[in-house]
Amino acid sequence: MTAAHAMPTGPVHVAFLGCGFITDVHSRQLKRLRDEVVCSYASRNGEKAEQYRRRYLGVGSYDRYSAAINDPSVHAVVIAVPPRFHLELTEQALAAGKHVLVEKPAYTSTADYLRVQAARARADRVLLVGENDHYKPLAVCLRRLLRDGVIGDLLLAHFTTLLKRFKSADDWRNDESMAGGDAFFEEGIHWLHIANSLGPVITQAYGFRPPPAREGPDRRAKSMFVAFRYDNAAAGSLYYSREVPSLFRGLRFSKLFGRDGIITFESNGAAVLVRGLGGPRVILPGFRDIRGYQAMYRDFVGAIRDGRAPEMSIETALADQRLMDQIYATADAPPGDSQVQ
Repeated sequence: MTAAHAMPTGPVHVAFLGCGFITDVHSRQLKRLRDEVVCSYASRNGEKAEQYRRRYLGVGSYDRYSAAINDPSVHAVVIAVPPRFHLELTEQALAAGKHVLVEKPAYTSTADYLRVQAARARADRVLLVGENDHYKPLAVCLRRLLRDGVIGDLLLAHFTTLLKRFKSADDWRNDESMAGGDAFFEEGIHWLHIANSLGPVITQAYGFRPPPAREGPDRRAKSMFVAFRYDNAAAGSLYYSREVPSLFRGLRFSKLFGRDGIITFESNGAAVLVRGLGGPRVILPGFRDIRGYQAMYRDFVGAIRDGRAPEMSIETALADQRLMDQIYATADAPPGDSQVQ
């Protein structure tokens, strides 16, 4: 960033655009970062924004998103509305000189990512895509273990995220025009990113989507199987479903297979079992920030203060989106015609 953009001398003033479930999640996590971040809240319902300000001890509330974006005291915005509105609000915020943290999935198409990439460059501001799973202790632990070669060369990767959890009929995620796609697009992107962030890079991905159930309030396609290949020729699979029961309503296990050992991990991040160089051992990645939100905001604030790119940059998210393009191109292809070009 250029010198024309003054760095905050005190806490970074962040305004949330949208006062829904995910803003609750972020705000609870930010309680531990009050010396670094102060919050305001914007909603199309001014009373709701003020309720959030009081609940989370914020410093301001707004009855319009544009009011928060144009407030000179606001350094950055968090775009926490359905994906359909992310592009427009991102462009408005960047044009107003604000740093941006946008919830994931950030945008609904590769073309939108490229458009935002250009807007970010013009604005010379920090843009972080809110992939909190990138920062969670489990992901950090897995990247370190592979980097240290504890299982040797990675050969196979197996990721499992199964859970029976339906959305209500009035949930915006049931509207693909709001969410940008089905359940895998809206939520499975987090798991695709973990698979693509371990060190080796996914170069080819193929999707296989079972037909959606037509009964009940949640009629989205809620399951996807993905087969992929890394740039080191390792192969992987991702089993995603939000309609398959799992032990204890969410306990599931994934594995990384190498020439010298195996890493088995509870997919939510509770524990990692390593059988490889150095002998077998159990690692507890950490529970204090198990979902990675606090680490994500520390990276956001650090990037703003240091004038650097964040770890979850628009370029990193664009690589995930291009894999999504491959997955849906093949998931929707007729049988026998699923080759990625």
